[in-house]
Amino acid sequence: MLNDFGIYVHSPWCKTRCPYCAFNVYVDKEADYDAWIRSVQRAWAIEAPHFEGTAHSVYFGGGTPSLTPTSVIRRLIEALPIGSDGEITLETNPGTIQPDGLRAMVDAGVNRLSLGIQTFNAAHAKRLGRGHTIEHANQLVRLANSLGFRSWSMDLMFALPDQTEAELAADLDRIIEVSPPHISLYGLTIEPNTPFDRAHRRGTITTPDADVWRRMYDRIVGTLESSGWERYEVSNFARPGHRAVHNEAVWRGGHYAGLGPGAHGFRPSGERTVGPANLEQWFEAPGPTVTLPSAFEHAMDYILSTVRHVDGLDLALLHAKTGHSLESGVVDSLTATGALRRHRNHLRLSHEAFPIADGIVERLIDGLVADPLDALPT
Repeated sequence: MLNDFGIYVHSPWCKTRCPYCAFNVYVDKEADYDAWIRSVQRAWAIEAPHFEGTAHSVYFGGGTPSLTPTSVIRRLIEALPIGSDGEITLETNPGTIQPDGLRAMVDAGVNRLSLGIQTFNAAHAKRLGRGHTIEHANQLVRLANSLGFRSWSMDLMFALPDQTEAELAADLDRIIEVSPPHISLYGLTIEPNTPFDRAHRRGTITTPDADVWRRMYDRIVGTLESSGWERYEVSNFARPGHRAVHNEAVWRGGHYAGLGPGAHGFRPSGERTVGPANLEQWFEAPGPTVTLPSAFEHAMDYILSTVRHVDGLDLALLHAKTGHSLESGVVDSLTATGALRRHRNHLRLSHEAFPIADGIVERLIDGLVADPLDALPT
């Protein structure tokens, strides 16, 4: 059986909305999970004909999927075509699930957790609106370590409002102490139309400037790499054998079905999908909007999804998939400055260039050239 796609399932509900959050989430104490699972199953029925074989991964994201009743998660795991060794990840926030609930998730088939901890600093956790105590965070870490999950990850957020480098160092010390197999790193971004955006424009919160941001990022990378974690994507670090199967496939240009309100997908045909963002509309009709990117758009997507990964951009695959190449002058310029390393048909970020990956992506996209006969997306 083919085993070359993932499935993303979006659970949109949270206990509270964090002031920095711009995701498609809802605060609803009476969340209708019965309606949600019915719509997820209807959405999969629409997507299933476009995917062959079994999925290498299922990722329950959100929102706060750990609020979802275990019986609902179990039903979906049983209903979806997951490979026998498939990775099944559940995003989990501290204080949203009890030990017995996590044990039940293991029994239901969840074998990987992604812990939304962000920081072990009580004052910063409160300012971020995380809705949990540091003891909740510590309890969740202990459970993740003890309940037999195949792997688990924790989020670390940095460049927080008024965060000092000493406070970041304390978070890193705690991370080394608890030693998660995987770490996802997030530099705080002030998203438009969020409470943090309004506070930032009023001047009531300040964030570190670019130089401090870079020192923080470099400190995190140096600390984690010297302590045994590998940076395999700009913002993701793993112990050997603990890379995220689902996310890594996406970063390598892989295909995935997107199920849930506002969820994005990428079919093997090259079509991009997105479900209705409005929850009530999605309940009524969960079928996605479908677009077929142009060859240029497909090339742009391929660069966006691969350059940030340690394996980098395969120029032969870029040509084969999209009918596009890169101007030699752009490639030569980026390799001459040391931003990119070239080995035959592969372009990879240098160690020093990871923090400026987004700028390098923009340069590469500007250097795209269509070949005489554009290839269709594959």
